[in-house]
Parts: sequence; C-alpha cells; structure tokens
Amino acid sequence: MAKEQGTKLIAQNRKARHDYHIETTWEAGIVLQGTEVKSLRQGRASLVDGFAEIDNGEAWLLQVHIPEYSQGTWTNHAARRKRKLLLNRHEIERIERKVADKGYTLVPLSLYFKDGRAKVEIALAKGKKSFDKRHALAERQANREKEQAVQRRLKGLKD
Repeated sequence: MAKEQGTKLIAQNRKARHDYHIETTWEAGIVLQGTEVKSLRQGRASLVDGFAEIDNGEAWLLQVHIPEYSQGTWTNHAARRKRKLLLNRHEIERIERKVADKGYTLVPLSLYFKDGRAKVEIALAKGKKSFDKRHALAERQANREKEQAVQRRLKGLKD
C-alpha cells in the first residue's frame, strides 16, 4: 500500500483562537489505538473541551472527543480517554517552564493527518478577558468595512 502524502485536516478548534491569546505553537504526534485511527480517518473528532498538560515529564492530551468506531467490537476505545503526546524532551521542558507561569494553558488548535500520521497542533495560550474579545471583534469589523470601502472605490461606486 502506498504511503499517504500531504495533510488532511480532521478537526479544528476555532473557539480557542477567540478565547485565548496564542503565544507559540508546537506540532506533536499522538499515541492512538487502532479504532481511534479508524474513527479519525472517517473525519470524526472534537477539540472543543480539550486541553493538554505536562505530568512527570510527559505531555498528555485530555478531554478530546474521538467517538467510538462504528464497526468496532469489544476492542473499541473510550471516547474521552487520556492520550499521550509525542514531543522531544527539550520541547516538553520548555513548555513546562512556560505553563508554570500564571495564566498560561495548553490548548489543541487542530488535529490532522500528516503523511499518514496523526498529529495535533498545541498552543501555549493565555485567556482573554471579555473586553479583549469585544476589541478583537470590533477590530475585525473595522477591517472588513475598510476593505469593502476600498472595493467600492475601485469599482467607481460612491461611498
């Protein structure tokens, strides 16, 4: 069987970019069971409640929902089990130092297959306050209106 090439997106956590200031991101492999891989290949996963933590020098992904494989038997996996992340030791130590700072957390941004292997993009993030969210929405709206005004001007229409 030929090896898969390229990237196939499975799930994305859009709410994380709205709720957190993203500092840095890392790509990590995930230790999965057979039925989890089959369920992911069907494109079924949810990162909404997920987070990551460092425990005894190991990185873990928690609360990510990968539903049971429909054709699975008694060997099916638990939907929200704790999954190990594969990172280099120096990356884990760097993440652990940064997470020790107050207010920082690790959130998964996306789950995807890269060259046939399941990967997760995790980010070091700091929670936004409600006024930060409102400011970001207002800024996005202002940029959108500015672009529309430029397009109208290029088409020769009046403002």
